[in-house]
Amino acid sequence: MAQNFSLKDQLFNAEKTRYLAGLFSAADPAFEAEAFEEQVMSRLLDLELKERMAWIADCLQQAFPGALPDIAPTLLRALPPPLDPTKTDDDFGDFIFAPLGDWVVAVGLDHPDLALDVLEELTQRFSMEWAIRPFLNTHQNKVLERMRAWCAHDSYHVRRLVSEGTRPRLPWGQAVGLELTDPLPLLDRLHSDPTRYVTRSVANHLNDVTKKDPDLVLDRLQQWREGGQDADELRWMTSHTLRGLVKAGHPGAMKMLGYDPDAAISAYIQVQGDARIGGALNFDVALSGAGDQPILVDYIIHFQRPGGKTSAKVHKLKQTALRDGALTLSKTHKLKGNATTFKLVPGPHRLEVQVNGQVRAAVDFYLLG
Repeated sequence: MAQNFSLKDQLFNAEKTRYLAGLFSAADPAFEAEAFEEQVMSRLLDLELKERMAWIADCLQQAFPGALPDIAPTLLRALPPPLDPTKTDDDFGDFIFAPLGDWVVAVGLDHPDLALDVLEELTQRFSMEWAIRPFLNTHQNKVLERMRAWCAHDSYHVRRLVSEGTRPRLPWGQAVGLELTDPLPLLDRLHSDPTRYVTRSVANHLNDVTKKDPDLVLDRLQQWREGGQDADELRWMTSHTLRGLVKAGHPGAMKMLGYDPDAAISAYIQVQGDARIGGALNFDVALSGAGDQPILVDYIIHFQRPGGKTSAKVHKLKQTALRDGALTLSKTHKLKGNATTFKLVPGPHRLEVQVNGQVRAAVDFYLLG
């Protein structure tokens, strides 16, 4: 995945490399820290993010040759103290430790028990969600058995590794040969975890599963709803889990979140002024229906693409309720002309309003260059 250079330079730069070299120099006085720094920096800035991780791991492997039993004592001595165990969220760790996971994979696949011991320590400094996956593919039963024990680990970073490492669609992660149901017994033990860092991972894991089996996820959420988890946290988890299904207008997801997909609601859209690349699309939505029922409103823009095709993008508008059977909403959607991820094309476009998963109104507009 291509990364912005400023981001990469924040994560891997000379200062971070010197910090890592210092840790290993303290662990092994024979380690030539300056030579390691020079070797790393000779290529680092020309590489993409994942390539940088692999390159630093390769440099460490050259500096400390041998299999995992040979290098594990030095690696573990080099580690700083674990991340603050009193926190509950937003403590991902220092990215400079990510290459250590690549190193363990490179020299440890034939030593799974020791490798899992090391990864258990490493993930308390930086998440080892990518590094655990090759071990899942080569030693599935052994890793799942260890993960069952990790579900009760004192460190929430280790507990999160169970959910995050087994995700079906982990970004940047190697695909794993697990059935969708294989990690569910683990998630059954993690969904009521006291830390949001873990429950967010469980929700992201289930959101991955919804891409292939929505009913499996809805059934599991229903089981957890009946199991006595903190209501507010489960409500948050459910919403975060079902965000993909909500965008797709899945009726079961709407019902679980308390919205009636079959409600008799009418909508009218009014586009205000011209829509121009570099400007904005301004529009109002008038909704009407029975009573003060809860509603979830999204809007969908069908963008013109080169070659005459279109691409639909779903955006959130409002999670609210009708007031005395009516509601008016206004929105300004910026139309950036210099976005690197999605290039706008002048021409006919379409705007739709989706309420409780159903498209209720649509209007065509022309995007000016």
